[in-house]
Amino acid sequence: MKDLKDIQIFIATEEHLKYVDAVNDAIDIASKERGTGIARRTYEYIADKMLQGKAIIALENGETFAGFCYVETWGAKSFVANSGLIVVKDYRGIGLATEIKRKAFTLSRKLYPSAKIFGLTTGLAVMKINHELGYRPVTFSELTDDEDFWNGCKSCVNHDILQRTGKSKCLCTGMLYDPAWEQEKKVEEKVEEKKQNSWAIKGTLLDIIKKLKRNKNETLPNESTILTFLFKKKIQRS
Repeated sequence: MKDLKDIQIFIATEEHLKYVDAVNDAIDIASKERGTGIARRTYEYIADKMLQGKAIIALENGETFAGFCYVETWGAKSFVANSGLIVVKDYRGIGLATEIKRKAFTLSRKLYPSAKIFGLTTGLAVMKINHELGYRPVTFSELTDDEDFWNGCKSCVNHDILQRTGKSKCLCTGMLYDPAWEQEKKVEEKVEEKKQNSWAIKGTLLDIIKKLKRNKNETLPNESTILTFLFKKKIQRS
């Protein structure tokens, strides 16, 4: 079995143009194996992605082609897709697809930090990877309405299904990552933190009251003393 340690993952450049045919051949083979459609791209299209620094390529020992993925934008760059994820058969089952996808996802976030990242896939492995990265399954209506994107599906053997359903469904599952979800998550975490702090303060006050009840003869602390005590507790937790 191949070892992931022997495989290097790069942002493709001009020196990787010699692998374009290998990329498309791998896509064709995978399409036949799955019995589902994977849209083949032209030589020029894949080459252009490499030249723009918008493609990820995996090579064993820096030479043998092992996997690929590329980044493309739609809807005035408001949507980004990590497309064409492919791993050569000999390199499957070692976690390479996950590493390529992570690299493409990171590149997409760096190049287009405000864009929604989406994809269409029939592969369960890709769905699992997407889920781990924060994608959610969505209806096609939540994806880009850019006609150029949907025209790319014409080379898929299942394109007639997409046409018959008015682009509402196909064999592919639509998945989406929205960076706004990260902001929502941060807000929720802050709200939860405040809630926990509130309960902690209430708990501290109850402890003080219980101690005072047990020690009726002790002098009651003034308001300033209590506030100072609570402030120190807050500092200790932060």
